[in-house]
Formats: sequence, C-alpha cells, structure tokens
Amino acid sequence: MYKAAVEAARKPTGKVVGIIKRNWRPFCGMLNVSQIKESTRHLFTPADRRIPRIRIETRQASTLSGQRIMVAIDGWPKDSRYPNGHFVRSLGGAGEKDTEEEVLLLEHDVPHQAFSQAVLSFLPKMPWAITPEDMMKREDLRPLTVCSVDPPGCTDIDDALHCRELENGNLEVGVHIADVSHFIRPGNALDKEAANRGTTVYLCGKRIDMVPELLSSNLCSLRSNVDRLAFSCIWEINHKAEILKTRFTKSVINSKASLTYAEAQMRIDDTNKNDDITKSLRGLNKLAKILKRQRIEKGALTLSSLEVRFHMDSETHDPIDLQTKELMETNSMVEEFMLLANISVAQKIYDEFSECALLRKHPAPPPSNYDILIKAAKSKVKIHTDSAKALADSLDAAKVDGFPYFNTLLRILATRCMMQAVYFCSGMDSDFHHYGLASPIYTHFTSPIRRYADIIVHRLLAVAIGADTTYPDLMDKHKQSALCNNLNYRHKMSQYAQRASVAFHTQLFFKSRGILNEEGFVLFVRKNAIIVLIPKFGLEGTVFFDSKDKVSPNIVFEEEGPTLSVEQHKFHIFDKVKVTISLDDSNIQHQKIRMALIEPVIPGVSVPAPDTERPAKKQKLDH
Repeated sequence: MYKAAVEAARKPTGKVVGIIKRNWRPFCGMLNVSQIKESTRHLFTPADRRIPRIRIETRQASTLSGQRIMVAIDGWPKDSRYPNGHFVRSLGGAGEKDTEEEVLLLEHDVPHQAFSQAVLSFLPKMPWAITPEDMMKREDLRPLTVCSVDPPGCTDIDDALHCRELENGNLEVGVHIADVSHFIRPGNALDKEAANRGTTVYLCGKRIDMVPELLSSNLCSLRSNVDRLAFSCIWEINHKAEILKTRFTKSVINSKASLTYAEAQMRIDDTNKNDDITKSLRGLNKLAKILKRQRIEKGALTLSSLEVRFHMDSETHDPIDLQTKELMETNSMVEEFMLLANISVAQKIYDEFSECALLRKHPAPPPSNYDILIKAAKSKVKIHTDSAKALADSLDAAKVDGFPYFNTLLRILATRCMMQAVYFCSGMDSDFHHYGLASPIYTHFTSPIRRYADIIVHRLLAVAIGADTTYPDLMDKHKQSALCNNLNYRHKMSQYAQRASVAFHTQLFFKSRGILNEEGFVLFVRKNAIIVLIPKFGLEGTVFFDSKDKVSPNIVFEEEGPTLSVEQHKFHIFDKVKVTISLDDSNIQHQKIRMALIEPVIPGVSVPAPDTERPAKKQKLDH
C-alpha cells in the first residue's frame, strides 16, 4: 500500500543540459536600495516572480527608490547568485495608475507605442469618400435597413445586420462586416504593424488599437447614417432557420442605427414600436433563438465566466463601482449570426483553398481535465463527459433545489476544464473540429478592426469570390502557419493583460473600501486553503488556514473528495461561506486581495464580522 502511494506521488523529472536561446528581455520591477551608504551596487526585484533578482550598478538609487523601473540582464557569471544587469529607464511612481498600466502592457509583451509615420503614411488621405470606381465593383446595399448592436460606448463597430421578408415568404438575413482589407494592403508598413500586434487589447477604460484610430473608429467603423464599405454575407433562410442559399459580396451599406444591446432589447420588447429597424430586429431575434436551439441540440456548450464592469469616476478615472455584466437576449442574437457567418465563411475558404485557409479550432479536452468537475458535482448530480453533447446535456440538467447559483458555478468550473481555442492553417493540420461550438469547421471573419486573423480571412474570401487579387504569402502554408503562431501568442497575452487590468482595478476599488464582508462559494479546495468566488464582484480569492504568525489549526486534505477538514468543519466545493475582503498593500509591487473566513464559525480560525457601518472614504459620485 505504501509502495503504491509512493509510486503514485512520483513525478516525471528532467534535467536542463543546455540553453539554445536565452529569452532575455527588459524586465519591469523595483529597486531594493542597498543598506551600505554610498554603495552603487543594488538588487532589483522583477515584478514577474519567476525571474531572479538582478544586480545592477547605479548612482541614482535614491531617485529610483519607490519607482517602477526597467532593467535588462547582461550576463550571469557562474559563481554568482544573481545575474548582472543595467538600468534601462524609469516608468514612474509605483502604484500610480499610468505607471501600473505601462508595466502591465510591457510584462505581457503588448505592442503599445504610437503608430510610426511609416505606418500612418498608408492611411487614406482625408477627406475620404467612396469613389465611383469603388461603387462599380460593389453591390449597393444602402437602401437596406441595416443596424448595428454593440456594448455602450463602442466606437470600433465591426458588424451590422439586416433582416427582411422576401416575396417568396422566406427571409433574407445579412451580416455586414467592415471592409478593413480594402484599406490595409498586403505587405505594406500598416499591414506589417497590424500583423505584429495581432489583436486590439481592451483594458479597463483603455483600448490599445491594432490599427490606427482613423480606421478603427472612423472609416472602417460601421457608424450610423454614413456610407461605409463592407464585406457582406447574405443568406436566404426559411422560418425554421434552415439556410437555403448563401452568398458573399463586397458592398456599400448605410447603417440606419447604432444601438446598444439594451436599446435593441427595448425596441424588440416595446409593442408600440413597429418601424423597419424594430421589425428587422424582431426577425433576427426570432431566427437567433431557433439557431441557438439547433446549435445546443448538436452539442454546443454554454459555459460561464464572470465578467466585471467598472463604473469610473469621470474626473479621477478611479473605479467607484464594480458589478458583473448582465447578458441580454440581444447579446445572444448578435452572437448567433456572427457564429453563422464565421462558419459559412470557413466552409467557403476551405472549399476554395484547402491548403492555406486560416481556420480556428478548439480541441476536445483530455478526459482527465474533467476529474475536478465530476468530483465536485458527484454529491449533487452526475456529469457525463464522453462528448460535448453529453456534457452540455448534463450541465442543462444540473439543478439543485434551493441553490439556484449551483448551475452557474458548475459552468464556471467546466470552463476551467477547457483547452484554448487556436488559429491554424488548414494545410498543416487534419483536426478542424471546434469542440465548444460543436462545429466541424470554424474561423474568424466578423471582427477585422480588432483581429488580424479576420483580415487574412477577408483576403482569402475576396480571392475566392473574385473580388480581389491574391499574393504569394497568402497561399504559402508555412508563412500562414508562422503567422498563426504569432496570432495565438498575441491573443493569449491580450487575455492575460485584460485579466491583470481587471485585477489592478479591483485592487483600486477595494483600496478605498476598508474591510468588506460578502457571501461567496468555495470553487476549489487546496491542501491548506479554500478558493472562494464572490459572485457580486466576480472576484476570486484564497482563504489560507495555516499562517506563519499563529498556531495552525488541525487540517486534513482528502484528494478523493476533494475536501478539506479544518478542526471539526469539512469544506466541499460549492459550499456557501462568508468572508472578509480587504486589500493587502504591504508589498507595493505585489498587492493582493486578502480574504478571511467569517462563516462557518470555526473557533480559533474564523474572524469576527467587521463593522461595515463605518463610513468608507467619501466618494465623488459619477456625473
């Protein structure tokens, strides 16, 4: 028995025998000023905990103390505990919003410098207008009742929709996407810059554009009541949402309204409204519900992750409120038609260019990924994971009386079991399947203002329908594959940067709040801690049960459960708890949200509930 346990605990190990290429880059961090007076040698602590401290020489230590700085490594003598480096530049005071944003972008390798003159020289000259030559090569769809539906404050509008009844009783639905590839021509400086950036990065209250603002917020943005160039995907659909015909065309559109999700929802629900835009939205919404049902029947997954929205102070731009985003029917309506367009385009470009289509796949997770989900749910429901359909059906059926949030928790946990979706070149791979969407083929076509993959897909589709000329790199599967690697890297880094931005703004939010107490749920149990999710704030934190400065309670972790017994209390995943939330800013470089247990009450472990009546620092209300 003992021998078997030792065998199970053994982990494969390896040994580094050589380093082919050093991945040194300038690192952000802070200086630990030497205690020795007049010393010019100091240690630098990088923000990234995986990087060792670096020894640097500088005479400006007193000035640099308390600042975020950048340091580069020069070498690592074999008899030295630390590598040697040199000071590159100062980024500003630690904890300041602009400084921390800069650190976040640098640490996630997000290109964010201003666009160079060489890049800007390829923008169209203003004032810009659609020429008669443009019109000759395009379908004039300006008479159609086209509208866009987006989040509030969106200026980079990629997509617009229309729906109208045909004389034969069927419906015509169009998805119209900004024709970015008309403005960005292959191989020029603007194209290379967009290909390198790969994606627009959305931070809290800030956007790092992939293409210059003249395109992203103006000429390519499908704003209302102006003529815009588009790439349209148009279907003839019957009332059962079956697609009878599909066609693709370069077009000119004139959007009749730029709506938010909430405004579109109000129009659909308001029975007094019966104008063309509202009728179009109702037709789209009706079809979208059927499309969604069909997709779910095929085994598409509806997963969950809590997204938070910050309400910013109009002057200080600090967060004054934080809440989880609510999704409406209209969010789903737009999503259904974007998915349909992406699938239709994927099929078309693959049929035309089987070796060099840029596609997107989502691999099925290995069965062991689901262990935690199955274990967590087993006391309440049975989860089947043999296929996406089995998982989707299990999640739909997973209800617990008196615990309405259980299903959301389960979907959040299921999301963590998934693999990352990736771009790939069709000629370099044989498995195209998209697990989450239960689609045999998929790509990205609908957001060319903010994703470079979509620009390549537009170029492929344009060549396929004879609307544009090809170029050698577009048909080179090895170049396409290398491009996909960069796009996957940039996409992953932008997601990490977005999460880090949310974490930083969450810290700012709690900084002025003192100690709060909130209800939450156990999401994971660890050997000495529980990870708690606070639904109100979409926030996760860890409650540790062993600490260096006081006697540790009696803790027993059981992997099978998994459960964690603390004194007489046993914690399971999904247990409801009450915790205090506060900001620990003792280490300015690694500030973190701290949580402590209030309920269940465990003598010697739980803390008393704080007096939340004490006033927080006065907040200036958002006007």
